[in-house]
This record gives sequence, C-alpha cells and structure tokens, in this order.
Amino acid sequence: MFNTDKAMRHKREADADITSQAPRRALRRRLRQNLPWMLMFLPVIAYFLIFKYAPMAGYVIAFKNYNFTDGVFGSPWAGFHNFEMLFSDPSSVSTIRNTLALSLLTIVAGFPFPIMLAVMFNEVRRLWFKKTVQTLLYLPHFLSWVVVGGLVVTLFSQETGIINMWLERLTGSTFPFLFHEGSWIAVFLGSGIWKGAGFGAIIYLAALSTIDPSLYESTAMDGAGKWRQIWHITLPGIRSTIVLMLILSMGQIMEVGFDQIFVLQNPTVSGIAEVISTYVFRVGLQGMQFGLTTAMGLFESLVGLILVVTANRIARRFDQQLW
Repeated sequence: MFNTDKAMRHKREADADITSQAPRRALRRRLRQNLPWMLMFLPVIAYFLIFKYAPMAGYVIAFKNYNFTDGVFGSPWAGFHNFEMLFSDPSSVSTIRNTLALSLLTIVAGFPFPIMLAVMFNEVRRLWFKKTVQTLLYLPHFLSWVVVGGLVVTLFSQETGIINMWLERLTGSTFPFLFHEGSWIAVFLGSGIWKGAGFGAIIYLAALSTIDPSLYESTAMDGAGKWRQIWHITLPGIRSTIVLMLILSMGQIMEVGFDQIFVLQNPTVSGIAEVISTYVFRVGLQGMQFGLTTAMGLFESLVGLILVVTANRIARRFDQQLW
C-alpha cells in the first residue's frame, strides 16, 4: 500500500513537471520555427532604433540655449524660453496654422481617392486594361518631387505654361495659378493626389482580395446592382483598413512634406505656403536657431501623438481600434 501511494505521488510529480515544461517547450519550438522571420525583421528594428528613436534624445535642445561649442548636453538650460518665443512670434503661429490647414485639406481631399481607385480597379474585368491603368497610376509615386515640380511649372506657369497658352488663345488673358493663394492650394492638392493616390490604392486592393467572392454572387442573384454591392459588401469589407489608414493619417496631420512645399512655393504665396518643415529649414538650418525649431518639432510630435490617441479612442467605440 505504501509503495503504491509513493508510486502515485511520483507519477503526479512527474506529470506536473511535464505540464510545467510544456509551455517552455512550445515557446522554444515557436522560436525555432520563426527564427528566419525574426532575423529578417532585425534590419527593420535597427532602422527604427537608429533613425527614429535614438534621435529623440535631441529633443533636449528644445529646452536649452544650444550652441556648437558646448554641444547638446553641455549647452546651458533655457527652460521653456524657446516655447515662449515660438508662440509669441506671429510668423511661427501662422506657420502652424498653415500646416494644420494644408494637412486637413490634404486628408479631406486626398484620403478618399485611393479608396475609389481600389474599388474601380476591383470592378475592372479586362486584365490588360487593369494592369495598364494601374502601371500608369503607380508610376508618379516613383518620381521625385523635383521632377513633379518641374511638370507642374511646365503646366501652370503664367508665361510659358501649357494651360495658360490655351487660356490665352481662348480668352486672350492668362491666370497666375502658382501666384494666387487659392489656385496654388488647388495645384498643391492636385499634384499630391496625382503622385500618391495610385500607390496608396495598393493597400486597399490587398484588403479587397480578402473579401469572399461568393458574397457578390449571392447579392447578384438577389438582384443587387454594382452600386449596392459596393455599398453593402466592398466598403464594409475594407472598413477596418480604412479606419487604420485614417488613424495613421491623423498622426501626420501636423506634418506637410518638405519636398513638395519647397518645390512649389514662391514668395508671392508665402502667406499660405510656409509650413513647419520649411520653417525648420529656414529658421533652424539657415538662421541657426536650433532651440526654437526643435521646440517647433517637439510641439508637432506632441500634437500628432494626441491626434492619433484621440482617433484611436473614437474608433474603439465602433470596435475598429488600432490597439
């Protein structure tokens, strides 16, 4: 009897030991299976650590009276003096306003275009036509803004632009598209949409490929037309992707790309074309006011963080949150 109880106790201990080691073995097995993918991911981690997270230590310049002699950590502390100068300067306040206005217009005007392109591509049935149009629409993404800016100037220049040549022949006068604030904003938005919408549609096309084709067949048998299929199947099928892209776009609402603005802006429209990226270049790099422009960059990042968190909380109410 004693030997039987002892044997059962040893068996229970052995079973408990095996049970406790099972998660560890499963973890080691998963690590071995995913080791190639983890090794492939290491360059991505290194990129973000070196070029995204490590430079964040430089934000300390926003709170210092920075000079080259003492360096980043040796320069004297200035507290919130740079921020006080930033928000008391009318030019910096107008720069923040311009950045916010252009970013909001870009999102409102440009965000729906990749979705519409993806839906249209998804409805095309002739493969050769679909591939040809996709290639033509993806191509501008691979052109630099220097090239795109040259094309824009070639089209809209008041003296030598093709469009103004046609206007002069038709009406006898030209229009300063690049020297009038309203038309400059339209050219800015249009060139940005033309350059990025085609490539942005790839994400939504990938999401559309996950929709079950039988859903379209069943609705077609019920008499639903294309518009009803798009409204009730296509758009709900990519709703999570749309929300994800919108949340990510909110993080860049205070960030207008330097290249596009710098290529298209001119002194006549500086009242609307001066944004944070060009302000940092002009005041920080050319004017050597590093503390002031670092404060501007920190403010821009904080606003982006707040907007992303807010958008994610709103999306959480509809069960479409990012985290």
